[in-house]
Amino acid sequence: MKKIAVLGSTGSIGVQTLEVVRRNKTEFDIVAIAANQSHQVMLEQILEFKPELAALQDRNSAENLRNSLGSNVDTVVLDGLDGIIKCITESGCDMVLNGMVGISGLIPTLRAIEAGKDIALANKETLVAGGQLVTDFAKKTGVNILPVDSEHSAVFQCIGRTPTPQISRLILTASGGPFRGKTSAQLKKVTPSDALKHPNWNMGKKISVDSATLMNKGLEVIEARWLFGLTPDRIDVVIHPQSIIHSMVEFIDGAVLAQLGQPDMIIPIQYALTYPERMPSGVSRYNPAETGKLEFSKPDLRTFPALGLAYDALESGGTMPAVLNGANEAAVELFLNGTLPFNSIPVVVERVMEGHKVFNNPDIDDIIYWDRWSREEAARIVKKDGGGIC
Repeated sequence: MKKIAVLGSTGSIGVQTLEVVRRNKTEFDIVAIAANQSHQVMLEQILEFKPELAALQDRNSAENLRNSLGSNVDTVVLDGLDGIIKCITESGCDMVLNGMVGISGLIPTLRAIEAGKDIALANKETLVAGGQLVTDFAKKTGVNILPVDSEHSAVFQCIGRTPTPQISRLILTASGGPFRGKTSAQLKKVTPSDALKHPNWNMGKKISVDSATLMNKGLEVIEARWLFGLTPDRIDVVIHPQSIIHSMVEFIDGAVLAQLGQPDMIIPIQYALTYPERMPSGVSRYNPAETGKLEFSKPDLRTFPALGLAYDALESGGTMPAVLNGANEAAVELFLNGTLPFNSIPVVVERVMEGHKVFNNPDIDDIIYWDRWSREEAARIVKKDGGGIC
């Protein structure tokens, strides 16, 4: 049995990972789970999967969890970042699935690499903020980073063992989110509940908003650069509202391979856990005759400028992607709490980027510093302009 530590176990990816394990109990053993503060959900997970270790970032939530478990459960409940790290280093896990949200997933990824654990990576910010640092470290230690995002999993499956020089470009598909085809004027009245209604995917709040602004696809472009070693000019994005083709790879001879399937995260999650083997997933099968036509179009960068900002950050390099990411996380949070209009999210991000001087070859301390700076700068800009930035 493969022993798995699931970081972000109470979030969308974590819950679906546990569903994969639930269907394949003879293949996987959950030895550790970690999350931020959802102690009630984690309580149910502990009672079902009986991991050796569990950790909650929030110390009060961890204490509530300990009190709820009582003395009849063997799971040791830890707290804080140290507790999350121990779930990686002291659980005896073979693989770490990192489904944490935000920059908080970066340090656990690095600690997993240091401990020699293969990583099923769903935490975008790990490679957005620290792409070169993380991938260089993984190569040095021989750790495998297996993509969980549906788009990167699709690319991974299409590439197979093809050498990088034989790859012409990657084509990442985007559904267009809930506001595909809308104008900037129409987006001014968007509410958080509107932005969370993704047409195809069931995701957490932050990633749902990122999908609505197309920032999510921009973050995936940056991820793809580090996962597959291609320059930004060889990574394209196309709007594909049906979300049946999860991404495509074009090779130097002109051939294009695409990975197709229902829009269900169970498939890429399971493939990352079972690679290089495949197993039945229980996901409904794709029927071309029932689906009908598949549509494609170019992204509207004027209405959705966040995607262009991500390309700009990738071209600038150094600390700029970390600044893009931090400013975006802060702006999304302000939007979700009603402080910032939807259209202002990329405006705030762009202003923060304009105020940053790039530092090349950042280490972990640099990344953490500029991530914090970008969040503070985003909050300062919004406070100064009263939220009326558009």
